[in-house]
Amino acid sequence: MLKGLARYTSCMMTTTILDGKATAAAIYDHAADRVQAIKKTSGVIPCLTTVLVGDDPASVTYTQMKRNRCEKIGMTSRKVELPTQTTTKQLVEQIDKLGCDPHVHGILLQHPVPDHIDERTAFEAIPSSKDVDGVTIASFGAVAFDLPSGYGSATPAGIMRLLEAYHVDLAGMDAVVVGRSPILGKPMAMMLLAQHATVTICHSRTQDLDEYIARADLVVAAVGKPEFVRGQWIKSGAIVIDAGYNPGNVGDVEFDVAADRASMITPVPGGVGPMTIAALIDQTMDAAERQILAQ
Repeated sequence: MLKGLARYTSCMMTTTILDGKATAAAIYDHAADRVQAIKKTSGVIPCLTTVLVGDDPASVTYTQMKRNRCEKIGMTSRKVELPTQTTTKQLVEQIDKLGCDPHVHGILLQHPVPDHIDERTAFEAIPSSKDVDGVTIASFGAVAFDLPSGYGSATPAGIMRLLEAYHVDLAGMDAVVVGRSPILGKPMAMMLLAQHATVTICHSRTQDLDEYIARADLVVAAVGKPEFVRGQWIKSGAIVIDAGYNPGNVGDVEFDVAADRASMITPVPGGVGPMTIAALIDQTMDAAERQILAQ
């Protein structure tokens, strides 16, 4: 899949930089072939619809990036943009319409939504068959039980694809996930467990966090605080996945020090971020194929 491995060389060791951009590009190439195959056999073009409430600049940018990527590989991309004052009821009604639309194969509700909206209620309005961002309780349950019926939350799913691309065997690894959000930390732990890693979930209130990380073969940092995981905590030879993104292109891990100790590490940006969108696109293709076959 990958043409070459980027390296970070320090006075201590040579570290492999896990290139999310290159890995994502290979996924997109395959997805483009799948789009053409579906179009040829059924005449249907897979469609992802993004739903955005409000005009938060970052959210506007993220949804546009996802639509652009869809269009580049030949998919159809729709957008539903709602005003900030939209109520939970109105948002659910919009999602219900998309759920009933046979031309829509995947639904992405950009989060976070405005504070007055019940985000969980809105997420649960997405049919599990179109939950390509893996945000519903049904999808989490499918991941937890290692069932093929659901879709993984996009960022953890992207991380798993990245580890797979670099031939990381997770069986027997001591893995520590720092973060417990329902769409990142928790599903990440379930996915690692399904691959036979021994998983510990830590968070911002964990006592003696450094001790947990110091013994980990794999660290996934997803706590949302810049350089929260200190580089000197990393065990020599460990794999470090930084799923954080903070102002100034800073992740949740102290990169320079961690890279001196890790055998593999993701950069910020260019590591986990591209893989999140790639996983979203890949799962939309899965959803489209399942829905079209079911017709």
